[in-house]
Amino acid sequence: MNLVLDFCKLMSNPVVILGIESSCDDTGASILKEGKIQANIVANQDVHKDYGGVVPELASRAHQQNIVPVVHEALKKAHVDKSEITAVAFTRGPGLLGSLLVGTSFAKSFALGLDIPLLEINHMHAHIIAHFIDLAGEETPKPKFPFLCLTVSGGHTEIVLVEDHLKMKVIGRTNDDAAGEAFDKAAKTIGLDYPGGPLIDQLAKDGDPLAYKFPHPKAPGYDYSFSGLKTAFLYFIRDRIKSDPNFVKDNIADICASIQYTIVKVLLKKLVQASMDLGIREIAISGGVAANSKLREELLLLKKSENWSVYIPKFEFCTDNAAMIAMAGYYKYINGSFAPQTISASARYSYED
Repeated sequence: MNLVLDFCKLMSNPVVILGIESSCDDTGASILKEGKIQANIVANQDVHKDYGGVVPELASRAHQQNIVPVVHEALKKAHVDKSEITAVAFTRGPGLLGSLLVGTSFAKSFALGLDIPLLEINHMHAHIIAHFIDLAGEETPKPKFPFLCLTVSGGHTEIVLVEDHLKMKVIGRTNDDAAGEAFDKAAKTIGLDYPGGPLIDQLAKDGDPLAYKFPHPKAPGYDYSFSGLKTAFLYFIRDRIKSDPNFVKDNIADICASIQYTIVKVLLKKLVQASMDLGIREIAISGGVAANSKLREELLLLKKSENWSVYIPKFEFCTDNAAMIAMAGYYKYINGSFAPQTISASARYSYED
């Protein structure tokens, strides 16, 4: 397809986008029609729980098994025939290369077979665009430009200045480990299953967040660092168990509440500073850790104290999903930003690429 010559023709038809997400261990497919999500299907992979983390080889194999069924289910739920699809949006990166290759190859083949354009999407960009998702028959409040977005997932922690749907700049990022990794490492240290972040969140509800104090790592500017906190937590648990073998069992709620409180406070301190320095009070959060109840609670408290307008996606759009990929694809589609069939997956795909 000559995308330049056919762009006007493309825009004259109803915009129906198939979104494909395969950056890590969730296989997602979504259908967007005229700017609204009609279906959003996700297949999870429970096999990784036995290994305490995502095993890349197992993840890519599971994507191969899941991708056709989830696409079929998304089309069925949306009452859309594949002949109606006008473009395919897919996660190019960042993520696990083997997983990304499955989604990229499927998207390219699907688009080539239907002679429709491709839309390559940055996974982290899509997490931010999740704030603009509308489901059929409903409208949700959306942040006004410019806004700041704290994007926190298992592998990324960033503060992003968002000036437009397609114009974003990372102004702060982790220098080592991400907040999600800190949650999972802390969970593993006290014997919780993977993924540990949601389990810490659940157990923390019955604990005292001020029971134990942990250090707040320092990093320049709006950057983060969590490796030192992970180490401090490990040594804290090791030393307490030496004097009391039942320490974790007897105090698990307080332990979870305290480490969660510390991570959340570290995250929001930098966000508050960025808001003050830039004079921006439109504030959003996104990514899997945005589903954390303490982060949401503290953010809503800051909404009052800092006079912020705060935006938090629905839970289903915080974790990895294809609806955010289709939504990001929609903005690229109406901008005419199509990808060639020669495009390849990129495990370290950045905003600037």
